[in-house]
Amino acid sequence: MLAFIGGTGLTRMANLEITARHDITTRFGKPSAPVLEGELEGQKVLFLARHGDPHILLPHQVNYRANLVALKEAGASAIVAANAVGGITDQAPTGALVLPDQIIDYTYGREMTLFDDLAEPLVHVDFSWPFDAALRNALKVELSASSLSWTDGGCYAATQGPRLETAAEIARLERDGCDIVGMTGMPEAVLARELELPYAMLSLVVNPAAGKSTHEITMAEIEAVIHDGMASVCQLLADFARQYSPA
Repeated sequence: MLAFIGGTGLTRMANLEITARHDITTRFGKPSAPVLEGELEGQKVLFLARHGDPHILLPHQVNYRANLVALKEAGASAIVAANAVGGITDQAPTGALVLPDQIIDYTYGREMTLFDDLAEPLVHVDFSWPFDAALRNALKVELSASSLSWTDGGCYAATQGPRLETAAEIARLERDGCDIVGMTGMPEAVLARELELPYAMLSLVVNPAAGKSTHEITMAEIEAVIHDGMASVCQLLADFARQYSPA
């Protein structure tokens, strides 16, 4: 079953007809919210609010391990994760969607693996290409058919948060080759890989990153873009659910 993880601005999917709520407790604890099962454009899907419902969890407080394991236990076979990001390079203008193909992890102190039980074998997963190619290609087809502004490819910088970055930090990320910056891409992406769940990320650029505009970043500015942009993301995901066929 296709699963969606909703980030900032996508705590609920207005077009999801909920048929079941899975209140799952994993060996890593409880996820951010119950896993919702429902009908989206006639297709059965799962949905999980990354930051809780209501939105109460900061990026470093999210129990990513419980979230991913709960989705797997609820029947997820592939995951599309939506998130709000800052734009660093010209290929990530405010209001556009980015379908990243790479990620650099700058987080620290987060639980990064499911394989930390000394009674279990140690596993090192290949993470050369962090996002599933087939799932990304399917999303590209849907994005190409839409009227939305979007970019194919880009590197996502996963920072710790919850504060926004300094201009010097953004300059460093750009030198490292990053195009967008967010706070939730890791360890979410690698945990999906450990669970052998195809995973792709759909990132809405909600503001120019620090030092990339002539004015101070304000939450009012970000929230205005999120309001309109996440509504478009929600509809795109519904259209995608109708067309997507898991391998």
